[in-house]
Amino acid sequence: MSHTPRTRTVIGCTVLVMALGPAVTSCGGDGNPLSAAPYDATDQISFSGPTGEGKKADPDKPLEVTADGDEGRITDVTAVDAAGRHLAGELSADGGRWHSTSPLAADARYTVRVSTEDEDGRPGRRVLVLDTGKPLAQKRLDVTFGPEAGTYGVGQPLTAELSHPVRDRAQRAVVERALKVHSSPAVEGGWHWVDDKKLHYRPKEYWPRHATVQVRSNLEGIKISDRLWGGPAKPLKISIGDKVVAVTDASSHWMTVYRNGEEINSMPVTTGKPGFETRNGVKVVLGKEYFVRMRSTSIGIADGSSESYDLPVYYATRVTWSGEYVHAAPWSVGSQGYANVSHGCTGMSTGNAAWFFENVREGDVVEVVNSYGGTMETFGNGFGDWNLPWKKWREGSALTAGTPETPKPEETARLRPAAA
Repeated sequence: MSHTPRTRTVIGCTVLVMALGPAVTSCGGDGNPLSAAPYDATDQISFSGPTGEGKKADPDKPLEVTADGDEGRITDVTAVDAAGRHLAGELSADGGRWHSTSPLAADARYTVRVSTEDEDGRPGRRVLVLDTGKPLAQKRLDVTFGPEAGTYGVGQPLTAELSHPVRDRAQRAVVERALKVHSSPAVEGGWHWVDDKKLHYRPKEYWPRHATVQVRSNLEGIKISDRLWGGPAKPLKISIGDKVVAVTDASSHWMTVYRNGEEINSMPVTTGKPGFETRNGVKVVLGKEYFVRMRSTSIGIADGSSESYDLPVYYATRVTWSGEYVHAAPWSVGSQGYANVSHGCTGMSTGNAAWFFENVREGDVVEVVNSYGGTMETFGNGFGDWNLPWKKWREGSALTAGTPETPKPEETARLRPAAA
């Protein structure tokens, strides 16, 4: 066997030593503190919570690692549980403290590795095995369904209010999968997350007239996260009445009302004038108030200005929470059917308003077209749910976002090739 390679290696090493000077005495680098084996930093590092045999840390509390005294500092911390999940954390600028920034898992075992360095730059190490117990205060996710039991119009969405926020998409999927809606006749529909604590459910199209709709939760006892478990929820059953849709054309100043597809009334109206244009789009009746005192200050008009008003209003049917109504406006009868003179509401004669008041219910549809106003908000000011196209509605679901829409059975049948 040739020894030439070994000789060359020794020569190269000798040259390197000479080049580095007398401070370096060998190729092993024994004088370099970074090349030394880490020292035991047990006496320099403290952990929050119990770390003894058989003791378990509370997963509801963050993990904290501190460097004791002035002899060294923390350079790195890794905490990984048995499932391979890393615990996120943050190290202070001076290396004196590290704390977790994500929750610990319950009933888990973590291996925590702490790297340190002393005043001379020598590396230290401490490894700890940490067990977590069950959270001392588990949270229960309760669900409250809406609206209240009763009979509603075809535009009424279902609502689900959560007792705690759910932000993680995987956890949202657990929640959404457990919220069951049954309609007879059956419809295609879906949940949409309005925010971290509220969901709305609507069909692709309006509810069928005279349908029965039931919603319940299967969340009770289901684990949503390490600290959040599903609680009970009272089921809800509502009925759907006739299909009543009122269409207001702001350009022709006219409202036409349909029941089950047939016109049942047509009347002159006035809508919002320039600067106060009525919102376009589909709105849902939120409630009815026989008498309302309407003040301009409620919509930001200064008292005493040229646009201010303080009026007694009768037969007021509410369609937004911000104060848009369909109501009696006897002071503008001369403009109804000819001009838009209101501050955003739809005004009509007292007789027509009384008829409208008596013939609509919560959940019925009021649609405004050809207004110069913006579009009704989807959420937050009533039920503008129907102004969101179905494709975008599905994007608000933790289960269907990003997935293709499943064709209806009859559509699948039409796509199937005919038998030869």
